[in-house]
Amino acid sequence: MNILMVGAEANPYVKVGGLGDVVYSLSKALVHQGENVAIVLPYYASVKANHHKSMKLVGDISIHLSWRHHTAQLYTSTLDGITYYWVDLQYYFDRPNIYGYYDEHERWAAFVHAVHWMLPVVGFQPDIIHIHDWPAGMLPVVIQTIDGHNDFYKTIKFVLTIHSPAFLGDFPPPLVEDFYNLPMSLYEEGALRFHNQASTLKAAIVYADHITTVSPTHAKELLTPEGSFGLHEVLLPLQHKLTGILNGIDTDEWNPISDPHLTYPIHEKTLAEDKQKNKEALFQQLGLDHPDLPLFGLVSRLTFQKGIGLILDNIDHFVNVGAKFVFLGSGEAELEQRLREFAFKYPSSVKFIQGYNNPLAHQIYASSDFFLMPSLFEPCGIAQMIALRYGTLPIVRETGGLIDTVKGYTHYKEEATGISFHHYSGDSLGWAINQAIDVYNNKANLTKLRLKAYKENNNWKRASNSYLTIYQPLI
Repeated sequence: MNILMVGAEANPYVKVGGLGDVVYSLSKALVHQGENVAIVLPYYASVKANHHKSMKLVGDISIHLSWRHHTAQLYTSTLDGITYYWVDLQYYFDRPNIYGYYDEHERWAAFVHAVHWMLPVVGFQPDIIHIHDWPAGMLPVVIQTIDGHNDFYKTIKFVLTIHSPAFLGDFPPPLVEDFYNLPMSLYEEGALRFHNQASTLKAAIVYADHITTVSPTHAKELLTPEGSFGLHEVLLPLQHKLTGILNGIDTDEWNPISDPHLTYPIHEKTLAEDKQKNKEALFQQLGLDHPDLPLFGLVSRLTFQKGIGLILDNIDHFVNVGAKFVFLGSGEAELEQRLREFAFKYPSSVKFIQGYNNPLAHQIYASSDFFLMPSLFEPCGIAQMIALRYGTLPIVRETGGLIDTVKGYTHYKEEATGISFHHYSGDSLGWAINQAIDVYNNKANLTKLRLKAYKENNNWKRASNSYLTIYQPLI
């Protein structure tokens, strides 16, 4: 079947968060299953700067957006059997960043129109259009309203994946007409209306033929007021078409045996020794001392959602009892500043590297004894699955996909693959870190849990099979 992925990010060209991993890795897994998969993205300035020589111009289209008229050039490239289509709307996307502009809704409305009109031009007729999160949420509304009778479009089915319900894509109601050329009745009658705004995410939920989210537990959370940011009001009547499918990880990139970024490969039979050699190399590289002490790693966006504040509440105490910490990430200025202060205060025990460094990320995942992920909410999470792949035990809060991927030591003991805690508080995380140190000090138990983690299978083949069971009945 022909499947078109529509979103704002896709590895390896453009990635801000886990969304980029999912769009690319799911597409690659579906190609391996024999499907014909394409991804369409804006032709961002960063992509143009780094990959323009590999792009092929395949046509252009005109789009009308309220009072603006644009001509978009269309490019294509291929990678891992996936066809990428690039929409070159320079007015909106020839900018340094992916998100965060004053005209955000106008940008994505232009992209939606471009995707609508480009399909006949490039000669790709999807059986399934798979939309990821809010940016292209209006696409099924636009296609079904404007071209639902057209032979080219009328058989297309739409699948939506909700990666984060926190971003609703809400915008002022008059823009339904101004940006999308749609009748206001769609808002007035309620299909697009959400808390007195129009919402691209609600639109996608209502118009999609099936809705997925990124873990079974998060599918349940989306039906509750606490876990849905209000979307439960929309989803409860539609829960018959909602499925939770756990994300996977790219096991080609995250491979402990062949990872080119590690100092030493990590094999199952020599797991403890190999991890320790990598840990010693990382300590030397970063200027930490005593690699015999437990290392707690983190690779993350530094936001309130990720529970960074809970970690900060515990650093003083656990440094004083011998723990080591390595943090890699960027985000909220206050959290970055507090991490810098701890790194200055404890230069041989705490390291903070601002930004994202891919080789270093691989080394942290592989070399850490424990991986910190005390999220307030986490629809799926990929980092904990990467950590497991390297025999690193995640410390997670019991929420969303973290429940589905990590077996907490308190509940599972010898079958555990990590440490889990329930209440979102610094004290609860402190209890979990104490438990981790107890595990670390019992080397036989530590080895047993590491092996359980190392053998976990979270590849994308499992997930892609689940998506195929969603797609196939629709066409």
